[in-house]
Amino acid sequence: MSSKAQTILLTGNQAVAWGARLARPKVVPVYPITPQTPVLEQLTEFAAEGTFDAEIITPESEHSVMSACIPASLVGTRVFTATASQGLLLMHELLHYASGARAPIVMVNVNRTVASPWAFWPDQTDSLSQRDTGWIQYYVESAQEALDSVLQAFRVAEELLLPTMVNLDAFYVSHALEPVQVPAQDLVDGYLPPFNPPHRFDTDKVESWGNVATQDMYYRHRQGLSEAMARVPALAAQVDHEWAQLTGRSYGVIERYRCDGARTAIVTMGSMCGTARDAVDAMRDAGIAVGLVKVRLFRPLPAAALRVALTGFDDIIVLDRNYSPGYGGVLHQELRSVLYGAPVTPRMHGLLAGVGGVNVSPAKVAEFVRQAVQGEVQNESQWVR
Repeated sequence: MSSKAQTILLTGNQAVAWGARLARPKVVPVYPITPQTPVLEQLTEFAAEGTFDAEIITPESEHSVMSACIPASLVGTRVFTATASQGLLLMHELLHYASGARAPIVMVNVNRTVASPWAFWPDQTDSLSQRDTGWIQYYVESAQEALDSVLQAFRVAEELLLPTMVNLDAFYVSHALEPVQVPAQDLVDGYLPPFNPPHRFDTDKVESWGNVATQDMYYRHRQGLSEAMARVPALAAQVDHEWAQLTGRSYGVIERYRCDGARTAIVTMGSMCGTARDAVDAMRDAGIAVGLVKVRLFRPLPAAALRVALTGFDDIIVLDRNYSPGYGGVLHQELRSVLYGAPVTPRMHGLLAGVGGVNVSPAKVAEFVRQAVQGEVQNESQWVR
């Protein structure tokens, strides 16, 4: 590979594969599932041409994929995998095991509708339903951010020994082509040092994982997981800042876009942020004071940063591309919890927009803002199209 950065036209899936290649994992268990399959195909092509030195394993199911990832990570090997939708759901049991074992696996999940009925469109319910499994969760807006986030995820995961999930919307990101700047390998090698955990399976220094524990031992173990999670927002911001110094690209854990002087904020995650940017630009041109707050890090939820980012608005419109039955929009409800007890709280409007991959145009987002400001949108999660 060139010693200089190169700009290539890539889909989000291909960008993810490039990110994995640059990270130099040694074990890559993957089971193909639409719309994640091109990630595996691209990594296989890299391996065939001799540019990807990793053991690619294709077990019989996603459950077996994670069963392979965990022990590979625990021997001190850098591990990468990718999945989507039902594949992620099939891993559920082992997602808990991975975080409990403090295995810093990095997994890309291509957000797709969950069955039943069967569909193949972008929807974040698959990953958001895993929010209590102990995995860090990033949500990215573009192919470029997907590549960069894979590399940042390894830095955070391996320093804190926490598994990390990078989520990108199906098709809108996974299959859409855009120019992506691929950094030089030597730059990445300087940014992401080899994985060298303090504990690993080693026949010369015998240790064990997954033992039956007493109540107190289990309590302390979960407390340790909590302490590691609490360090994520600051570390994620730090490694993002270091990446910006090397490449000029920064995303933060939360982004405020054109929020100065705004009385209304749109809050969302993933590819919907790109649509909201266009809507904000158009509304600003029309003299409407609106901004965007993009949530990139969802787990752990950076509550303190969100309280600051959401201060000063009269109205907040939360766009959820997900639906939790009996609960509503997940991001909407989590933000309500974050702001509970604040001295001054804005009116918060939850809109179930884009669920199941329904297209949401910038004009539609602008209409949502108008309706919310005029009091036509309820505070509870509301279905809109």
